[in-house]
Amino acid sequence: MSEIKYPIDGACQCGGITYQLLEQPLLVAACHCRECQKLSTSAFSITAFVKSDTVKFTGEMSEWSRSSDSGNISAAKFCPTCGNRMYHYNPDDVSTLKLKPSNLSDTRVIEPSVHIWVSEKQDWYEIPEGVKVFEGQP
Repeated sequence: MSEIKYPIDGACQCGGITYQLLEQPLLVAACHCRECQKLSTSAFSITAFVKSDTVKFTGEMSEWSRSSDSGNISAAKFCPTCGNRMYHYNPDDVSTLKLKPSNLSDTRVIEPSVHIWVSEKQDWYEIPEGVKVFEGQP
């Protein structure tokens, strides 16, 4: 497999929001919580934890937020036209973003090294061997 070259371009489904990921994510996680299952309409959601200064967005985004189990706010930025989620963040700590990276042009970067909230995992999904697993939020 060839080396991943940065920056990597990304865009929402309609192309109204574009971005560049400038360097490798800090961590890539598969979250199996019920909220992420709703978000992805699948068994889990992929999240790339990135430093906020390593991703550059263009286009106007809408915002939505909810309270999390920890009591923190989980805010989300998304395209107002196609609804594609771009990232989540904690408004009290904007130094990192939880990028939704499935819309990158090179998706080799999104292989999860950790699976979280496996206590809510779909029974039919088998987690690959060799990755870290957490029953809830690490």
